[in-house]
Formats: sequence, structure tokens, C-alpha cells
Amino acid sequence: MEFKNVAAIVTGGASGLGEGAARALAASGCKVAILDLQKEQGRKVAEDIGGIFLECDVSSPDSAEAAINAAREAHGPCGIAVNCAGIATASKILGREGVMPLENFSKVIQVNLIGTFNILRLAAADMAQREPNADGERGVIINTASVAAYEGQIGQAAYSASKGGVVSLTLQSARELAREGIRVNTIAPGLFMTPMMAGMPEEVQESLAATLPFPKRLGKPEEFGMMVDQMVRNPILNGEVIRLDCALRMAPK
Repeated sequence: MEFKNVAAIVTGGASGLGEGAARALAASGCKVAILDLQKEQGRKVAEDIGGIFLECDVSSPDSAEAAINAAREAHGPCGIAVNCAGIATASKILGREGVMPLENFSKVIQVNLIGTFNILRLAAADMAQREPNADGERGVIINTASVAAYEGQIGQAAYSASKGGVVSLTLQSARELAREGIRVNTIAPGLFMTPMMAGMPEEVQESLAATLPFPKRLGKPEEFGMMVDQMVRNPILNGEVIRLDCALRMAPK
């Protein structure tokens, strides 16, 4: 798919993996709209890449629809959508404090899985209105899962379930949206240098990096952005989940 002047939206684009995706798309010529709740940082990144910032709660139907509408007014119908917004709250099913509160599980599912689907459905509706290219392609949707979808660690019940749902959604939505000329792929990242990771002590970062087969370092947001770029460029890459993880297989804890 072409990049130049194509309208792209990136949820969670104010920082971390989302910022890496937003910068990669802007560098390739897209008109990028960053959808996030981090207003100050989101506006800063948007200004830096020549895009726009739109405050958005991906788990809210009204908030997401308003953001998609505003992005369309500014840049035209969405051609590329990248879902990076998410939360990671650790809680054991049966911990020292007792049984996990159901709301802890529900909140993670609401943001990570339902929020992803919320943007996917709205972006797909936008893409269906675009003129197709020679292949009949109208748009590309890229979701973000995690290696935790496959090797959930102790304390990651909600997070693993939410990301497992994103993985399962990939092929199904790619098949369903094929008739509209919309491709759907997912990236399952391993350990990356996100703001949350950067806030950890250096010795913790080093110990985590030591668990990686090769290379023995945390991934960079720009490397996530590189994968986003390739997923958009390759016209026959569809319905796939690609692990981006230095061959990591997570231990139980």
C-alpha cells in the first residue's frame, strides 16, 4: 500500500510503541493522527511529526467515534490504523490479598481487547469508503498483541487474556474484511524500551535483557515502527501475527 498523503491513525501514539509507529508512518509520508489520553506528550509528538493529536479513550464508543470523525475531517478517510493503546496491570488470581477483584480483569479487557476492536470497527468503516488500488486494497489495520498471549506469566491473567483475544481476532477480521479490500495483521512484541520499562532500575532492565536469546537487549520503539512499515508495504501480508521478540519465550515468572 502507498504511504504518501494517506491518512493514518495511531492509538497510544504519544509514547512507546505507538510513538515508534507514528514516527515511522510520518517518515514514509502519511498524514498521522495520534489518538491518546496523554495530552501534553501527544501534542508534542504530533507537532514533531507534522501530524495532529486527538484526545481519545479507545474503550469508549463515543470518544473513539468523535476522534475518528475529527481525524477524517483533518486528513480524509483513514487508510492505515495502528492499535497500540493498552494497559498492563499485574494481579494474581489468588494472591496474598485474596481473590482478584473482577474489575481488575474487566478493566484490562475493556482497554486492550474491546478498545482494539472499537477502533478496528470504526477504522474499517472509514476505509471501506476509500478508492481501492490496483489490488483492490483500501486499507490496512495493525493491532498490537504481546508474547504474553502465548506465554502468560504468573500475575498476567487479564493481560494475557486480552492479548490472546487480539491474536484470535486477527485472522477472523482479516477474512471478514477481505471483501472490502482491508488487510489486518498483528505484532506481538516481547521486551521493549517503553516508558514503563525505562522507569525501572537499570539492574532490572539488564536482568530482563539477559533473558533474551539474541540480540541481548530490549527492543526499540523505532524497531516496532519498522515492522509497522513493512506490514503496510507488503500487499500479501494478511491475517498474520508476527512475534517481534528476539526469540524470547517467557518463563512462568
